[in-house]
Amino acid sequence: MSTIPDLATLHALNAAQQPTYPDRDAVVAATAKLRTVPPLVFAGECDDLKDKIAQVARGEAFLLQGGDCAETFAGVTADNVRNKLRVLLQMAVVLTYAASVPVVKVGRIAGQYAKPRSSDLETRDGVTLPAYRGDAVNGYDFTPEARVPDPQRLVDVYNSSAATLNLVRAFVTGGYADLRQVHTWNTDFVRESPIGQRYEAMAGEIERALTFMKAIGADPDEFHRVDFHSSHEALVLEYEHALTRIDSRTDQPYDVSGHFVWIGERTRQLDGAHVELLSHIRNPIGVKLGPTTTPDDAIALAAKLNPANEAGRLTFITRFGAGKIRDGLPHLVEKVTAAGLEVAWVCDPMHGNTFEASSGYKTRRFGDVIDEVQGFFDVHRALGTWPGGLHVELTGDDVTECVGGGEDLLEMDLGNRYESVCDPRLNRVQSLELAFLVAEMLRQA
Repeated sequence: MSTIPDLATLHALNAAQQPTYPDRDAVVAATAKLRTVPPLVFAGECDDLKDKIAQVARGEAFLLQGGDCAETFAGVTADNVRNKLRVLLQMAVVLTYAASVPVVKVGRIAGQYAKPRSSDLETRDGVTLPAYRGDAVNGYDFTPEARVPDPQRLVDVYNSSAATLNLVRAFVTGGYADLRQVHTWNTDFVRESPIGQRYEAMAGEIERALTFMKAIGADPDEFHRVDFHSSHEALVLEYEHALTRIDSRTDQPYDVSGHFVWIGERTRQLDGAHVELLSHIRNPIGVKLGPTTTPDDAIALAAKLNPANEAGRLTFITRFGAGKIRDGLPHLVEKVTAAGLEVAWVCDPMHGNTFEASSGYKTRRFGDVIDEVQGFFDVHRALGTWPGGLHVELTGDDVTECVGGGEDLLEMDLGNRYESVCDPRLNRVQSLELAFLVAEMLRQA
């Protein structure tokens, strides 16, 4: 049986981006509660996802991973969850149909409640308070009371994640994900846009194909349901450690807080607590790699996190920025490939492209997002490797957080519906537009 290090050992390592809890007894009580709760996901489901990501690593499938920058407790509603699921299903259908490639569907959902920050403190109008680190840690309101890290919120994360997964499973198995619903996923505000019309035309083609299949007596189960998996950044050590359990089938530890967990750009230190913890669990895992990553860093991370070089175990999620990807990514992919390492390569075109608009809002240009994805595809095509997937911050709602796209959102439009508590997300129309553009890149790849 494999064992995992205790929390004290992890905290003695380089434990970056952790909340400073003022009440240690409250931390002990919260983690004790979490150690007794049922798992949010099952080890067998994690193994199934690992098999699917192995297909991505071999160039036989494409990974679509998307959802909120940071989930909020208030956002756990049926409408909100359905809208996120709907846009991911729409994107997956576009990619599958237009590019003829199986799509592995993973949500940044049911656990994405904590965020790393560049500073521990935030100052407004001469008042300095602890930074907002996500609903898992403290409150968004800029008051001393709200900003105190509260470990009870970790129990709230578990409860909110359980409610979210219940909703997702109900939608996915209750007919909502049926491919014959492909038209009903399109609401009026999308249908009126050029991208919506293009989606409708494709939905019509799919419907005719399904009618033909039914006429000849073919109606496979895959038409009526989808496999949908959850993921989040494994950031708060107390939460991830408390939800790591020994699987009764294999005697191996799994982090049952989500199917897929990843290590962020700020917490990927080789001698750090996050790399140490995730090296012991058997889930499929990811690591974010930014422009400071050297090929030697990537190879050392693979040796630590995937010593058996198991396909599907490790995903490298690159986040360079549109201006750096064509220069920075080739050396990384070349050296990792030459070392014979089994990894899936996924593009995060969001985190390297954030800037502050003149209005003060954090935003991203849709054109920069597309340019980074195109650079990702260009590099892999030149090297003969597989551009395995896309990791995006998006929402199923009609927000105004990223500028550009088919709707041509301007910086002056950002204030209309800017709802993110952290980073700007693509709205539904922009997400669908991205899916069509990526489908064209996949056809060429």
